[in-house]
Amino acid sequence: MKLKLPKNKVFATYVWIDGGGINLRSKDRVLPRAPSDLSQVPEWSFDGSSTGQAKTNDSDTHLIPVAVYQDPFRKCPHVLVLCETYHANGTATATNHRAKCADVLSKMSHLEPWFGIEQEYTMFDSDLWPLGWPKIRGYPTTKAKFSYCGIGEHVAGREIAESHARACIYSGMDYGGSNAEVMMGSWEFQVGTTMGIKTADDLWLGRYLLGRIAEQYGVIISYHPKPMGRNQPGIGCHHNFSVKKMREDGGLTEIERVCKKLCQSHKEHMKSYGLGDGQENRKRLTGKFETAAFDTCKWAVADRGASIRLQRSVMTNKKGFLEDRRPAGDCDPYRVCAIIAETCVDSGAAGSKKTVC
Repeated sequence: MKLKLPKNKVFATYVWIDGGGINLRSKDRVLPRAPSDLSQVPEWSFDGSSTGQAKTNDSDTHLIPVAVYQDPFRKCPHVLVLCETYHANGTATATNHRAKCADVLSKMSHLEPWFGIEQEYTMFDSDLWPLGWPKIRGYPTTKAKFSYCGIGEHVAGREIAESHARACIYSGMDYGGSNAEVMMGSWEFQVGTTMGIKTADDLWLGRYLLGRIAEQYGVIISYHPKPMGRNQPGIGCHHNFSVKKMREDGGLTEIERVCKKLCQSHKEHMKSYGLGDGQENRKRLTGKFETAAFDTCKWAVADRGASIRLQRSVMTNKKGFLEDRRPAGDCDPYRVCAIIAETCVDSGAAGSKKTVC
């Protein structure tokens, strides 16, 4: 592993989302030099029939590079290449939601949409029981009073979270930080705030890095929204959002308008706020453990039991951003960012020209 390589041999690890919509796949290609931009990264292909993305008799599925990161495992000059997936006829695969998200956000780039995402996750030991929980299927204290941002015997997996933080920063992600979460063995990392699609790209790359690091520790990462039943906290993926108008003086009016629209389209959003049709998120959004109920939507100030929360500072400054707390831990950030951005568009009266927030 410590052998020096020739300068004209650079590993490029192509990373993509598979047909399950949450799992990541990767494979390596040797390039003659480190790419300085996407144009120097060739398109590639893979066997889509082995990833749930194609049929055996037409299995060639294409990888289209969309972002390049430094490889924290092999280190510079080697790279990780995040890719979109397409069928041979040029159509996006069923789990390639980035294509639509990029289109939506590019059309509103003049509004300067910013996203910041908080990804929660659970670490499982090889026996499929949460890391740090008593063995023989024992449970920690139900109320988990000391695990959130805790230390010592109240947390588990810090070395993995620390390794992940360093890997994310080394890669070039806009990594924001991390903390231990309410349920022992669960953690959170933050990405952004960044303009446009980069936050969602970074989150997927962050998931890839977390999976690779956990692999070295013999640990399994889960993003399931309610991995340990109704008496334990859930796993979310909160999305923070704003456009320039919200961040300017008097932006509170615009923030409140968008909050109302988000709640008005609640049912539609919930279909995109988790894996598949988002129904597993129903197990998490019960109105308990700092969540709102799945079938209701409310926005409030400093209320972690609200669907959409505004920080107290937003009310004080009368500008800022909103936090949508509804997305599940296993959501696709491309789907979430796209539908939040679309909701920021006010169609107005029937037949009238669209106006934007």
